[in-house]
Amino acid sequence: MKLDSTLSSGLENFIDDNAIRTEMEKAENPDPQLVRDILAKGAERVGLTPFETAVLLKNTDKELDEAIFETAMSIKKGIYGNRLVLFAPLYISNECVNQCAYCGFKATNDDLERRTLTPEGIRDEVTVLENQGHKRLLLVYGEHPKYDAEWIAQTVRDVYAVTSEKSGEIRRVNINCAPLDVDGFKTLHDVGIGTYQCFQESYHLPTYEKFHLAGRKTDYLWRLHALHRAQEAGIDDVGMGALFGLYDTTYEVLGLLHHAQQLEKDCGVGPHTISFPRIEPALGSEMSFKPPYATSKHQFKKIVAALRIAVPYTGLILTTRETAEFRAELLQMGVSQISAGSRTYPGAYSDPEYDRPGVQQFCIGDSRSLDEVIQSIAGEHDYVPSWCTACYRLGRTGEHFMELAKKGFIQKFCLPNGLLTFKEYLEDYASEKTKQVGEELIAREVEEYVDLAQKKLLTERLVRIEAGERDLYL
Repeated sequence: MKLDSTLSSGLENFIDDNAIRTEMEKAENPDPQLVRDILAKGAERVGLTPFETAVLLKNTDKELDEAIFETAMSIKKGIYGNRLVLFAPLYISNECVNQCAYCGFKATNDDLERRTLTPEGIRDEVTVLENQGHKRLLLVYGEHPKYDAEWIAQTVRDVYAVTSEKSGEIRRVNINCAPLDVDGFKTLHDVGIGTYQCFQESYHLPTYEKFHLAGRKTDYLWRLHALHRAQEAGIDDVGMGALFGLYDTTYEVLGLLHHAQQLEKDCGVGPHTISFPRIEPALGSEMSFKPPYATSKHQFKKIVAALRIAVPYTGLILTTRETAEFRAELLQMGVSQISAGSRTYPGAYSDPEYDRPGVQQFCIGDSRSLDEVIQSIAGEHDYVPSWCTACYRLGRTGEHFMELAKKGFIQKFCLPNGLLTFKEYLEDYASEKTKQVGEELIAREVEEYVDLAQKKLLTERLVRIEAGERDLYL
């Protein structure tokens, strides 16, 4: 790997390996009382240091592990209530010049059928997604020289331009693409993207070098500073993540936290979201079938719970890499956003034979439709599915969002606006069974409202939606 490249020249590696090693060593075999003290601090929603987070991850007392899970869920409910944001990934291209050992899109995978959506292909995909009820999309791209910032920006315009026969339009487009320079990020900002998402994959430099063999992604520092450049360009909300299975799980969690701290120090606000995907089997990637640091289900639950306690106001994203059954368990660890009805290759949503290993990035674990997922989370788990985009349209983003969240005000907006978007879904897209369980859930939520003035506003808007109005929010 060439760390002295033109792109990364002068950039600092703020992931201090010695500091992380020291934090991990100090956290070994923690005293139970220390764990309890850290949980008591975490319950105050003030966050944790990387060392304190390492203590929770290193705990081996099963009863205290249950206390970790309970604390995480209590924090999530206290900040966001029982609302759960839903989105779908939309793969625009699987052409890529990088060689990442774990990825089906790597340049050396000659068995992969390469595809890039045309404007017409984007329209077809978005139409299907809108007709299912989606309002929030994450656009995903491979890294290729012919896909510059202006080309990516045009695909965003193409997505926003599609409207379906019902109430369909995409109200929030997030982006997962290769790191750009500041001017490139300004181009994306100007077309109205929401969150820019970039995963470091592994914060452990030797591991990063080992599994990123060629292409621009070999430049660790250029990628590490991507979220800084995005914020410099005016993108308020950024998302980070690590790919679990490449290296020691505690190290990667601490890497995420050090990254988040640096962002807050330098930019005034930390990550809007954190993702924690596990390696899943992928065509052409032998190591993806046997990850070097396979993460057990119990370890994974602790990762999610520890992150919720450590960064309480950050959205935690759970993807369909995990099975439906395990996703239900992880919802109890503090997850606040999930993908649903996901397909992981360009053209997949309009493809009647969508299960195609020869074009997808990795295998998914939860293949349920959006309606099936909603029926489950609303009917079995009492979560309010939400497609709310009000905060972004009213300027409640970045530092302003975090200020509201830390004062406990964000739930005042998140839950009622989630209910309004859920009502839209039930009116326009839901199956009869899902509509039944959804209406029952909304009725319970409205009945339990204690803020009478807001309850009146919410009730009035629910009636207006039932009468045919759309896109109402507080």
